[in-house]
Amino acid sequence: MKTRITELFRIQHPIIQGGMHHVGYAELASAVSNAGGLGIITGLTQPTPDDLAREIARCHEMTDKPFGVNLTFLPSFKAPPYPEYIQAIIEGGVKAVETAGRSPEQYMPALKDAGIKVIHKCTSVRHALKAEKIGCDAVSVDGFECGGHPGEDDIPNFILLPRAAEELTIPFVASGGMADGRSLVAAMALGAEGMNMGTRFIATTDAPVHENVKQALVEADERQTRLIMRGLRNTERVMKNAAVDEIVRIEAEKGDDVSIDDIRHLVTGVKGRKVLQEGQMDEAAWSCGMVAGLIHDIPSCADLLARIMDEAETLIRQRLVGSL
Repeated sequence: MKTRITELFRIQHPIIQGGMHHVGYAELASAVSNAGGLGIITGLTQPTPDDLAREIARCHEMTDKPFGVNLTFLPSFKAPPYPEYIQAIIEGGVKAVETAGRSPEQYMPALKDAGIKVIHKCTSVRHALKAEKIGCDAVSVDGFECGGHPGEDDIPNFILLPRAAEELTIPFVASGGMADGRSLVAAMALGAEGMNMGTRFIATTDAPVHENVKQALVEADERQTRLIMRGLRNTERVMKNAAVDEIVRIEAEKGDDVSIDDIRHLVTGVKGRKVLQEGQMDEAAWSCGMVAGLIHDIPSCADLLARIMDEAETLIRQRLVGSL
């Protein structure tokens, strides 16, 4: 299947693995790329730029296919050394970067001068248009269904994707609720030229996360996620657990007076790692999309992508064309 996304990133299938904290290591990125998609290393999961350089080198040892690096630009008390992370990406020969969070505008010259293709994650059409204006090559349009940060507009993909198609000239992929061949065909029917999957890739044999996490996704249905930090305008969709129940309680109790310090102990990256890497499922909030309701097994990335493309072709040739 050829689209502007497959041609832009020189991949076989129009499927991208989104960046995920404490999940996007070389093991997963290389497996996705070897299966024909675009694997993504999560840059800030690596503690330092030197660590990222080593992770990129590891990924090159595991695949000779294109892969990318995610860089999330978020406000923090101590901003990461983004220029040094970008230099590690450039020196590592990576030709695709997924940016997220705040606008990557100030870093675009360095990325573009290095011949790197940039795809920016957006939760609204207005943000996607800004990404196009500053020179991003593509965008990932994230609907309200997505895990992690869905923005504050609460627009689901059935509206957001065709709106993006009406406004954008650069290609975009659909993110949020993407799991299978049905997702891919639906996304493309609504104007996307591929899809981005995060949560679905966690439930694969190649994902370097604890088995408890994978089983939780298989056992969950579409009703098991919760939205937290709404009052802070930093909304995050997470899997329901004891930590999330406590966050919801604190937010209800504090009301408009809630601050990040009230819940910091339940949302820190260190605590999140206890869930994802150690399988301590109630230690912290962890990002998860509503797509958990469509996850019923734990295949390899190779099997998952092959199945998605087979399903998509069958849907197009038999159900859609065959019904005309």
